[in-house]
Amino acid sequence: MPNRNNPTALVTGASSGIGRELAIVHAQKGGDLVLVARRKNLLDELKEEIKKRFKVKVTVIRQDLAVPDSARELYQKVEEAKIRVDILINNAGFGKAGFFSKSDLKLDEEMIHLNVVTLTALTRLFMEPMIERKTGRILNVASVAGFVPGPLQAVYFASKAYVVSFGESVANELQGTGVTLTTLCPGQTTSEFATRAGATKIRAHKFPAASARNVAEYGYRSMLEGRCIAVHGVQNKILVHFLLRLLPRRVVTDLCRRGLEEI
Repeated sequence: MPNRNNPTALVTGASSGIGRELAIVHAQKGGDLVLVARRKNLLDELKEEIKKRFKVKVTVIRQDLAVPDSARELYQKVEEAKIRVDILINNAGFGKAGFFSKSDLKLDEEMIHLNVVTLTALTRLFMEPMIERKTGRILNVASVAGFVPGPLQAVYFASKAYVVSFGESVANELQGTGVTLTTLCPGQTTSEFATRAGATKIRAHKFPAASARNVAEYGYRSMLEGRCIAVHGVQNKILVHFLLRLLPRRVVTDLCRRGLEEI
């Protein structure tokens, strides 16, 4: 953990869900915040809530990270504001359900840009000064979806597979630098994700969802511990670390297809 009295965390996708809860968890520990998302009204509301509850500094930046060059624009805004980012939390992302052959290609491209390109660029941009200071934490939010194929959500699952592989690789490269990268992999979580993805009627939603708060607390704790991969939930750990290694890949794909079908 950075040894400053008020380490600053930049949180993308901070307007709702896991990102919102991660921001609150950090504020509870006395850290300052840079909140980033498209919906400035929700960021402003969160800022006021945090300032009333905790004695920390909160900066709000409205930025659509699904468009080209948005990561560099965000980094420049932070630099111009002379804010030192000690913790980077790449949480922003979205998915979309349906057959890939019938998907909105523009939406798929935006999804790939946000979930993959922006996450990669922000990691690279903010990592360099952390390495120079020999201290820093990065938390990238992936999903258990990153460990399996996802028929009916093909692009989303593929984007999270990238985040998992990228995170493991870069975490290894960072050994000995004083900087760590943790990839958080939650399962089904109570948030706006399913509604935005059009996946509220799929079979998988028959199973209980974790609270965004529990996922955020687990992810933040794992980040402080410097863990590489952090799979949330006992059932998800069993699935990822044991069952998926034993089952043939075709069987895994068929099972995922069943879980992602509407009922």
